[in-house]
Amino acid sequence: MAGRRRSDRKLRGKLRSPGRPPVARQEHRHRFWAFIAAGKTSEDAAMEVGVSQPVGTRWFRQAGGMAPSHLARSAKPPSGRYLSFAEREEIALLRVEGLGVRELARRVGRAPSTISRELRRNAATRGGELDYRATTAQWHAERVGRRPKAAKLATNPELRSYVQERLGGAVGVPGRAAVPGPAVSWKGRRHGRRQHRRWGLAWSPQQIAERLRIDYPNEGRMRISHEAIYQALYIQGRGALKRELTACLRTGRALRVPRARMQGRGKSFVTPEILISERPAEAEDRAVPGHWEGDLILGLNRSAIGTLVERTTRFTMLLHLPPMEGHGVGPRAKNGPALAGHGAEAVRDAITGTITTLPEQVRRSLTWDQGSEMAQHARLRVETGLAVYFCDPHSPWQRGSNENTNGLLRQYFPKGTDLSVHSADELAAVAAALNSRPRKTLGWRTPAEALDAALQSVQKGVATTA
Repeated sequence: MAGRRRSDRKLRGKLRSPGRPPVARQEHRHRFWAFIAAGKTSEDAAMEVGVSQPVGTRWFRQAGGMAPSHLARSAKPPSGRYLSFAEREEIALLRVEGLGVRELARRVGRAPSTISRELRRNAATRGGELDYRATTAQWHAERVGRRPKAAKLATNPELRSYVQERLGGAVGVPGRAAVPGPAVSWKGRRHGRRQHRRWGLAWSPQQIAERLRIDYPNEGRMRISHEAIYQALYIQGRGALKRELTACLRTGRALRVPRARMQGRGKSFVTPEILISERPAEAEDRAVPGHWEGDLILGLNRSAIGTLVERTTRFTMLLHLPPMEGHGVGPRAKNGPALAGHGAEAVRDAITGTITTLPEQVRRSLTWDQGSEMAQHARLRVETGLAVYFCDPHSPWQRGSNENTNGLLRQYFPKGTDLSVHSADELAAVAAALNSRPRKTLGWRTPAEALDAALQSVQKGVATTA
């Protein structure tokens, strides 16, 4: 008995367990990070795998948004000499049937010695018996197979001090006291737009990594890659850099965002069949009037004015978008209605009320950017007869006439001013001023004259056809 393993001794007292098997198996985590790499959110990836959404969120945050190296897509799969989880499940099922070691080995396709060691080493012994369960066996195998390596920043104090000083040091004039800057509390997530950021030396991890080669040209131990610095910031438990230092990064992100998720971001209401590439050719060459371009110009306090420009005549119509009742009274409700006046419903009503004052012959299509204010474009098409198309992301030149007109409108509505103070009559007066201004592209005619000529030609064509 003295030479045998403790785990081989039956009917012994319960031993202290090193922990319990994780909530989900390693295969679940592999699939989870595969879905994350495909662009899914942590909640959606958790549902696909079959675990709860809080578990998926915890996995994502604990890893800093980065797949662990052994779970990444680039990681090599385990060698075939090791038992897989599927084989362990088969062993557990056959073991319940009462089969012996050699029969198990024959059916699984492994050596009898491999099966014998597996049943002894990775058995569930918490209750004093050699019970074999696939999940517990897989957990034992993964725990024994770990080869943890200490982070370089955790074992090299001088290197860690160098990185921390340049990443999160205080701003100040040499020889004088440091300037503290604004007090920014770290909340474990990205700081919002236009909010105060912590003042630091603002060196990026790549600048730090490359500068080490200049400051320490002959010391190999003072070398680290910028990726290792990012991992030390984002991944909990590395024991090197505090995650609060992510507030000093230029992005301010507390979690890394997978590239596929960024590429997959877009408006759900924009489908391939309504992109600008599907717009008729007659709209591109400006030969036929009735094709419009639209956008919003924004001001202070979330104020906005809508603009519509006809591509052929450059005729401009302005949309009055006053703030709705309750705007600015209390704190903004998360996922609440858009009270600023340029939500999807308000913009749809404004376009409908404005564009329907024109004859149907000059209401052919409308091209907009992929802003959420056009989420109700399908209903707009039904109400007005306008075929709505959307530009490609970050491509304002695809609405060149509208962008040019917005620049002209800034003479009347400068940036940084509250646009909600202007009434509908004032917007109509500004539109009339633009439409009565001679344009070089129209042969020095005004947009109003060009639209009037287009309407007359359309009416003559209708009369001739009749």
